[in-house]
This record gives sequence, structure tokens and C-alpha cells, in this order.
Amino acid sequence: MTTTTAKPASPASSLPWWTPGDWNAFFGFGTNILVNVLVLTGLLRFVLKMPDEIVFGRILPAVGLMMFLSTCYYAWLARKLAIQTGRTDVCALPSGISVPHMFVVVFVVMLPILLDSGDPVAAWGAGLTWVFVQSFVLMIGGFAAPYIRKITPRAALLGSLAGISLTFIALSPGAQLFMTPVIGVVCLAVILASWLGNYRYPGGIPGGLMAIIVGSGIAWGGHLLGFDIGGIGPEKVVGALADFGFHVPLPAFDHVLGGFHYIGVILVTAIPFGIYDLVEAMDNVESAEAAGDHFPTTRVLTADGVVSLIGCLMGNPFINAVYIGHPGWKAMGGRTGYSAATGVLMLLLTWFGVVALMMAIIPAVALLPILLYIGMLIGAQAFQESPHKHAPAVVLAVVPTIAAWGTTQINNALGAAGTDAGKVGMDALANNGVLYEGLHILGSGATLAGIILGSIAVMIIDNKLMKAAAFALAGAVLTFFGLIHAEAIGVMKTPSVAAAYFVVAVFLAILSRKEQILAEISEVVHHHDDPASQPAE
Repeated sequence: MTTTTAKPASPASSLPWWTPGDWNAFFGFGTNILVNVLVLTGLLRFVLKMPDEIVFGRILPAVGLMMFLSTCYYAWLARKLAIQTGRTDVCALPSGISVPHMFVVVFVVMLPILLDSGDPVAAWGAGLTWVFVQSFVLMIGGFAAPYIRKITPRAALLGSLAGISLTFIALSPGAQLFMTPVIGVVCLAVILASWLGNYRYPGGIPGGLMAIIVGSGIAWGGHLLGFDIGGIGPEKVVGALADFGFHVPLPAFDHVLGGFHYIGVILVTAIPFGIYDLVEAMDNVESAEAAGDHFPTTRVLTADGVVSLIGCLMGNPFINAVYIGHPGWKAMGGRTGYSAATGVLMLLLTWFGVVALMMAIIPAVALLPILLYIGMLIGAQAFQESPHKHAPAVVLAVVPTIAAWGTTQINNALGAAGTDAGKVGMDALANNGVLYEGLHILGSGATLAGIILGSIAVMIIDNKLMKAAAFALAGAVLTFFGLIHAEAIGVMKTPSVAAAYFVVAVFLAILSRKEQILAEISEVVHHHDDPASQPAE
């Protein structure tokens, strides 16, 4: 019998603050964050028509402050873990603006209020209140998360996460790469050669930075030759210079309180998406543990809630979240330095008005291959880090998110045509092969729905039918209150689906009891037929 001993804790002084791999992760993660900041800036300016003085003078400085607090905290948490375990390969959790929520708060909360009131400041206040409510959902839910994570199979958690990465993270960038292939596809090859093939570029330039250099070179070279590639040009640079200036975040308490005027609209999405954040954070902590780094779930969720609360009180209408992608940044060699450095970078870019200049110099398509790469890694991890026999459960956990993505694409297409699914009619859509109603029901609350379906499948595969019944019953309860398979929280939004889950729970419980009875009968028969068990004559 052998015994194992834990590694002695490393003194803080011997743990490096920066490693060569942090450069790769810094440029990779930094460009990922930069893409998100550029996108949200575009949403604020061009969709919500926010005045530049609010965008660059109030919102972006608060965004930068929140990301600085978040990334530095997770760098500290990773460094603490490294010191405690004596390891030098601990990678900080990536964090930043929650991308799905970025679109939700803009299109579902702020835009309708803007159209109704005609006041962008009122829409901004509603967004701040939305984050305020979500922050407390995260902080309260954090205490239940460890137990939920303990009883939920890894294949279900990672499978649900893979669904997000393959659809909302990877598919959109992948499509955009082929809309400008001379930049996008070439930059993808630059990144894959470095991050998958371990090719070293001259001077040790990281793959992410090389992709930016190559993409920008192609775009500006094409411009000099008279081709409009990548949407850049001198006139945009000149316009961006006008937004230079030093802006620090200022308290926005009055706007947060003003947003409570729209609390009815806000609660419809704030609570379910707060729960979504809760589940997504658990998924991402599970992903990090699968890669070898254990972080306490409650502390992670509480931190997300606290920094989001600080951000909204200072004027930021976007929630903070732990990102998927930890295994990818760790595989690149990222440790703790990359996270803190990204926070400092975002602070400088947002406080000094550099974001607009970055939008004018770097073609966004040159940054998108990084998101596609992260989507690849997370999708692969769901299969690699789960038992092979659970692969069908992983696929089942992915399906609701694919349905949600499909529903979004249909809604966007119908919206561009000036109509919607209700006006077209469900029968008309179904007769043309578009099963909108089914996709909408399946994809509502996709993250939670994927975990429930994946967990049921895992328990059935492992012949733990009573546990499978418990997850089916949980699905019935969640559906009954509109948390999954419904477009909003409420009672009996989709009663047929709730009833179906309940019937499945009863069915599996009966099967489980039948299996127990058969096992008991088999044991009695075996005992009776075993000569050794018979009394001596």
C-alpha cells in the first residue's frame, strides 16, 4: 500500500508574477475582451443611439473598472491556489462582460424602453437596475451552487457549456471569417499554427498578436491599393481621435434608482438570466477543475455578484461573468499574470478613450478567430473530460442550446423582413420545414434545460434510475415555474412539458423499483441455490 503526500506550499516570493505563456494568454484573452468591448460600444452607439458623452464618459469607464476588479481578483485567487498547492501551473479564471447578457440587456430591456420613452438615459437606468437585481441573484445563489455542482454529472455541465461555445461563441465568428476570408481565414490559420501546432513566430511573437498584425496589415495594405477590406481607413482614425480624453467612473446611484420604474419589465429577464449566470459559472468552474485547477464555487459566484454590483452603481449596465475558455488559456501557458494584465489594459483603454481608436485601426474580423478557437477547445473538452460512455448525454445537453441559437437566427431573419413568427403563423412556418414552436420551447432556458436532459441521460446510462427520476422531477418543477422551456418566469407557461417531465419521473421511479425487486429476488434465489449457504445435515 502506497501513500501520497501533498506538495509543500510554495512561498509567495518564489512564484513568478509573469511567465512566457502569459504573453500568449494575454494577447489571446485581451483580444477576446477587446472584441466584446468593441461590440458593446457599437450596440450602445448605433442600436441605442446613446450620446458619446455617456458611452465614452460614463459607461465605458465603469466597464473598465469592473473588469479591472474582476480580473485582478481572479489573478489573486489563482496565485493563492498556486501557493497553497505548491504548483506553478495554476491558471486564473478568465472573466469579463457576459456576452449573451450583453445582447439581452440591450435588445430585451434597454431598446424597448428607449422606443417607448424616447429617452436613452432612461434606457441606461433600466439596464443598471437589471444588473443590480442580477447581482443579488448571483450572490445569494452562490451558496447553493456547490451542492448543485456536486450532484450534477460532469457530462451534463460540460455538455451544456459546449452547446454555448459551439453556437453563440464559435458559429457567429466562424460565419464572419468567411464573409471577409482574406483576413479572417488567414488569421485563423496564423492562430491554429501557433496554438495547436506550437509553431513559433519570429522574435517569439505570440500567435494572438501575430494574427492582429497580419490582419491589420492585410486591411491597411488593401486600403492603400483601393480595396475596402475590414472596414478601416484614415477618416475613421481621425474621427476616433476626437474621443480621446481622461474619464473616470462616477457614481450613478440616481440612475439605478430611476430604473426601478421599469421593474416589471426588468424582473421578467433579470431573475432567469441571473440563474443562467449561476449555472454558467458552475459550468466554467467545473471546466477549470477538469483542467486541474479547483476554485471554490461560492467564492467565484459571490465575486461575480459583488463586482457586477460595483460596476452598475458606477454606471455599467453589463453583468460580469466567469468566461468559458480556462483550459484554452491554460494550454497556451497562461498562469496568473495574463488576467491582471488584461484588467490593467482594459482600465487604460476605457479611461483614456482609446477604444474608439482601436475600432478604427484594427479590423474586428482579425480578432474573431480567437473566439472560434476557444469554442473548439471547450466543445472538445466536454467529450475528452467525460467518460466515453457518457458521450450521448453530452450531445443531448448540447441540443437545447442549438435550438436556442436556431430560434435567434429565425427571429433575426423575420425581424429583418419586418415581421415575426406570430404574424407569419406557426402552421405556415411548420409547413415550410421551420419547426419554430418546437425550437422555441426546447431552447428556452437552454443552459438549465441542457443540464437537466444531460443529467437524466447520464443517470440512465449508469443505471441509477431513481437519480434520473429526481432530475426529471427537477425538470418538471423548473418548467412549471417557467425557468426552462418557457419565454418568461410564471406559473404553468408550458404545462404540457412540465407534465411530460413529471410522467418521465414516475416512469423512471417505477423502473428503478422494478430493478430493485428483481435484484432482491435474484439474491434470494442465488442464496437458496448456493450449497455453501445451506445448513449442514
